Amino acid sequence: MTALSWPPSGTALAAEATPAPLANTGDTAGDAPAEGEALDDIIITGEKANRTLKETTTSVAVTTPARIAQENIQTIQDIYDRTANVAQTYGAAGFTIRGIGNTGVSNAGNADAATVYVDGAPIPGAALFGGPTDMWDVAQVEILRGPQSTIQGLNAMAGAVVITTRDPAADHWAGDARVQWTDQQERTFSAAAGGPLVADELGLRVAAERRVNDGIIENKVLGDREDALRSLNLRGKLKWTPKALPDLTAVLSYDRTRRDGGYLYQYVRTDVPDYYDHRTSFSNRPNIGKVDTDIATLNLSYKLSDTLTITNVASWNRLRQDASQDSDGTPADIEVVDNKTKATTYTEELRLNYAGDRFSGLLGGWYYNRDLAVDADSHVTVTTPLTTITNLLRGAGFPAATASAISAAYGKVLPVIPVSYQAHQPQQVETAALFGDGRYRLTDRLSLLAGFRYDHEQNRYGAGTATQFTGTYPDPAAFGAAGTPLNLAVQAINRGVAGIVAQAASATASNQRTFDAFLPKAGVSMDWTPDLVTAFTVQRGYRSGGSSQNAAHAALVPYDPEYSWNYEGSVRSTWLDGSLAVNANAFYTDWSDQQVTARFSDNVYDYNTVNAGKSHLYGVELETTHKISPVVDWYASVGYLRTKFDELHLPNGSSATVDLTGSEFPYAPHWTLAGGVNLHFGGGFVANLNANWRDAVFTAVGATQGQYRVGARAIANTRVGYDAGLWGAYLFVNNLTDEHYAQYVLTSQNRAILGAPRTIGGTLEVHW
Repeated sequence: MTALSWPPSGTALAAEATPAPLANTGDTAGDAPAEGEALDDIIITGEKANRTLKETTTSVAVTTPARIAQENIQTIQDIYDRTANVAQTYGAAGFTIRGIGNTGVSNAGNADAATVYVDGAPIPGAALFGGPTDMWDVAQVEILRGPQSTIQGLNAMAGAVVITTRDPAADHWAGDARVQWTDQQERTFSAAAGGPLVADELGLRVAAERRVNDGIIENKVLGDREDALRSLNLRGKLKWTPKALPDLTAVLSYDRTRRDGGYLYQYVRTDVPDYYDHRTSFSNRPNIGKVDTDIATLNLSYKLSDTLTITNVASWNRLRQDASQDSDGTPADIEVVDNKTKATTYTEELRLNYAGDRFSGLLGGWYYNRDLAVDADSHVTVTTPLTTITNLLRGAGFPAATASAISAAYGKVLPVIPVSYQAHQPQQVETAALFGDGRYRLTDRLSLLAGFRYDHEQNRYGAGTATQFTGTYPDPAAFGAAGTPLNLAVQAINRGVAGIVAQAASATASNQRTFDAFLPKAGVSMDWTPDLVTAFTVQRGYRSGGSSQNAAHAALVPYDPEYSWNYEGSVRSTWLDGSLAVNANAFYTDWSDQQVTARFSDNVYDYNTVNAGKSHLYGVELETTHKISPVVDWYASVGYLRTKFDELHLPNGSSATVDLTGSEFPYAPHWTLAGGVNLHFGGGFVANLNANWRDAVFTAVGATQGQYRVGARAIANTRVGYDAGLWGAYLFVNNLTDEHYAQYVLTSQNRAILGAPRTIGGTLEVHW
């Protein structure tokens, strides 16, 4: 049994460690803290109750505009690297929260395990490596760790990432512009501006960012840069607070992103000298990743009374993705995977928020509808099953030695079976839910916490495939004269190979599944002092079931939902007259009916999702920030995590199974550390130094998990410059020590996905 690879080989057929500063010091890095000033409260929006961080028991890492500017954070991936118990996986679309991947532990199942939201709109996973997740003109980023099934519902078993962009102002006009360049041939041009269309009533803000990157991976065959990138992100927001209806707030936003660049997984060859500093590829086909997204949201809020507010959030997004990869990575024209994905998602949420003296909470309804289709047009190979051929020949009467010799000779002529594979795979998910969350103060110190979600989902997964043998069958006459047993045997083997190819073809078929889940939450919170709050919560996590295709047999195979129970304690505290914040969460999660990818033979496409796992995980996140003086503030975080499959028995290609109990989750580092310091010198000179460290990780689950391990890495970054208020100039260095590290290693093909090299750049900014 080989490891469950991450990414699985057949996937292409179908489709902090940081403490975010706990104080929002403003929108620019030049805002220096005043001596003795207490940390400002940060409002958490991801739980839809607008509570402060101190009042939020969920483990949440917040990144403010000040932090984004101070650390020159460009993308959501930069934030993953700086967040406790969060890690990138491979490529730009994958991440784990507490060791759980956003697409599941082994890329199993159709539902995501974590979702990224932009202004309330859930972003399809296929858009994350090229969608609207860059940090220009962003107001706040929240990473909620642990199950969010009660509040967020769909696709939030591991957690959620909530990105909120800047709102317009209705009382003055203002703008920002930035030009940035690096020694890695990357240029970024960014601008944003806004102000009142109707004074004190209607505000408009528009933002744009253009990124141009010439790339650093040289394709020796095609003579170009494999990771070259061109992207454009445009955003517009309107905010209306009419004087005629002073209790109404309406925010309309539209985001349009276009990305034209390299494939999601950007491999380099590891069998060439100095491959880290001279990154090369030998693909004879271009590796393409084009993503177009359009997102619209409408947020309507009306204050019915001093204690009661009604809110309706509607979102619509459309995705178009073209992903093509030379999957063999050689100059030979052996394999190419070409997938085109289209998706349209619509959501509607209506909720009531109540904020009284003793009770506060919310009650809401949720509707979600997503239509997605993947069209594959690929040319792939399947290893010729020599063991199977030998066994069939022996069954036909050939002696064992003769059968082995015939199959070996056949394998020399046809070592792999080349196949043209076309597929149309539509998916449709419709979900409706009723949810609530509340807090009741029994006393001035002691509060009871409770929540629930009733979730009803209906999903349909379909697939229709066409396959064709594209090679040349071995000539029976080359093995023996016509009519001889050897000649007849090779004819029979050829028919068997044709049968393998034909078995992967099917007419369009679909499975419809319906699931209902009740997800409770309960807890208690204690305010020991105004500066010390502790809480303990228990809640159920959930990810729906569905159907997956076994490409080798053109079969749709159903699988069931998976569930978890999460037990979590939290501490929120401030010290030193409010200038030091120390926050922590400790958790234990018990996970059952886990969805994992099972492989049934040596055919790399003979796999599908099954419920075969039972596991647990536990750990802690500790985050702190401290304003020492107007000159110095610092922050740090530590994440500790352990994951383990308590039960995992999977097939190994025959009737037997392999016991993978004890395996760890992929990309689940035991330790994640991060920290940084800001210096605010006199006269506008500022500096930031930050670093993050991630422990070694396994990149797969399986009996050979030890072979899929990448080492620990430490990344230091710095930014220094001059902030004159209306303008600023800065120099930055990312990966200051030029750490050489891999995100994923494909040993069998001498290829790897590498981390970014040391990058030196400059920034010019203006503000008005």
